[in-house]
Amino acid sequence: MADTVGDYILRRLREWGVEQIFAYPGDGINGIIAAFGRADDRPRFVQSRHEEMSAFEAVGYAKFSGQVGVCMATSGPGAIHLLNGLYDAKLDHVPVVAVVGQTERSAMGGSYQQEVDLQSLYKDVASEYLVEVNVPEQLPNAIDRAFRTALSRRAPTAVIVPSDLQTEAYSPPEHAFKQVPSSAPGLAAPTVVPDRAEIARAAEVLNAGRKVAVLVGQGARGAASEVEQIADVLGAGVAKALLGKDVLSDELPFVTGAIGLLGTRPSYELMRDCDTLLIVGSNFPYSQFLPEFGQARAVQIDIDGALIGMRYPTEVNLVGDASETLRTLLPLLSARTDRRWREKVEKDVAGWWDTMAREAMVDADPVNPMRIVWELSQRIPHNAIVAADSGSVANWYARLLRIRGDIRGSLSGTLATMGPAVPYAIGAKFAHPDRPAIALTGDGAMQMNGMAELLTITRYAERWSDRRCIVCVLHNNDLNQVTWELRAMGGTPKFEESQVLPDFSYAGFARSAGLEAITVTTPDELGPAWDQVLAADRPALLDVHCDPEVPPIPPHATLEQATSAAKAVLKGDPDAFHLISQGIRTKVQEALPGRRE
Repeated sequence: MADTVGDYILRRLREWGVEQIFAYPGDGINGIIAAFGRADDRPRFVQSRHEEMSAFEAVGYAKFSGQVGVCMATSGPGAIHLLNGLYDAKLDHVPVVAVVGQTERSAMGGSYQQEVDLQSLYKDVASEYLVEVNVPEQLPNAIDRAFRTALSRRAPTAVIVPSDLQTEAYSPPEHAFKQVPSSAPGLAAPTVVPDRAEIARAAEVLNAGRKVAVLVGQGARGAASEVEQIADVLGAGVAKALLGKDVLSDELPFVTGAIGLLGTRPSYELMRDCDTLLIVGSNFPYSQFLPEFGQARAVQIDIDGALIGMRYPTEVNLVGDASETLRTLLPLLSARTDRRWREKVEKDVAGWWDTMAREAMVDADPVNPMRIVWELSQRIPHNAIVAADSGSVANWYARLLRIRGDIRGSLSGTLATMGPAVPYAIGAKFAHPDRPAIALTGDGAMQMNGMAELLTITRYAERWSDRRCIVCVLHNNDLNQVTWELRAMGGTPKFEESQVLPDFSYAGFARSAGLEAITVTTPDELGPAWDQVLAADRPALLDVHCDPEVPPIPPHATLEQATSAAKAVLKGDPDAFHLISQGIRTKVQEALPGRRE
């Protein structure tokens, strides 16, 4: 039997090195599903519980492997469900290829069942490359361009394949007019280095500074060694955008941690007081957390010229690979003999970690959510992969998890959508089946979509050489981040009808799904519970009952935010007394004598 279009699609994906496709079946891709059976499940069909989860799993796989993540869905509703995950990939610059079905060509334009104008639907999310394949000869070029564009533009792309075409016999493009051939799969990424004269200009700016700050994002991930050397030569402190949290170890004394609303006091003060700023591989959007305009001279390095010079008035913009650019820049820099700035940064960082230790140990009702991440940080394996969800859990991940060794971490950085932590962890396990993966999620995200994906974890755990895939649920029965945003930004008391979640035993559900599960209701149970799940030989879930009134307000909260929160309390917030008590007990830790000044 001659190869069908469905057979050829899978063969071409194998040639691109694709080992699994995160997908959900439907009749719009039945021709490709049949091809999976003939291909002995190569690449693997990884069945999620929902197409949105398939897209998130592909994003998680791509983030933690550096390779293209592939997701697949049927026509109409299936293609619609992929959108949230694909937008997550678009906004965080992650290479993902979506293969989606479409109604039969003979029915198009006839308002047929599940017919959706996918070209219009996907034209924004897959704006870098979107194609509908209508004859077999299009396939090699369409698939190859989708992969090459996803890799080179770091973006999602999409290939639409009508259902009837999938069962047709495949025929390759001919050497003829109006036929488009392709080449062997693969893409060797170029190494881009800026003009030497511009690098020299950047060196002049950096050498003139006395108080140098460095901000790194995910684009600096391959340049950790060079960033460390640059910081040492310049006597600089290094702050990290949230997507770059795992770029540098938090064991380095000059690394100030995350920046922004979820960030640390040392990072805030680093930017507030510096006179020179070097931005490497970051598109951090909140300019109010960068130096005041005109305060600092600035240099930026990024591989994407379209994203450079748009967050701060930079004086020199270097478009190039971060590691190669920094290596070229290093010999031109003058070593600082005056180390007072660096010494201040290191003192601030040490004091911050002392403060975080005390804040994490403040009593709460029943468990302080800060302590959940703090206790994990004390015992996390140095090869672990951590996925954090959106919500108040992102605050604790950003401030309290200490990156060291080969720990990787990520979350939905720009879209900040709820629900990706568990599917990210699943994608991470397929990227690195020999490493433990940990999902930190709130109960809101868990109820939204995380619970069903526990079944996916159970189903595929036997394929992972290290079966540790741990889900930690911060169980506070509150959509906590929004509750605090209402208080701090709007001066609005908690509206319980919108904010309170139905109580549920996540541990009980996890046990029914075949996971090891532990419920934690007291602080003293927390450390041993982490020890138990980290030592388990199968997937596990921690259901930690924690206090929703521990404030995730940043340590550099503005007077306006504090005033708004106070107004919310005065307007009759249902948890007013406990809220005030918990906030005072937490924030007073910053003023205790043990804090380094």
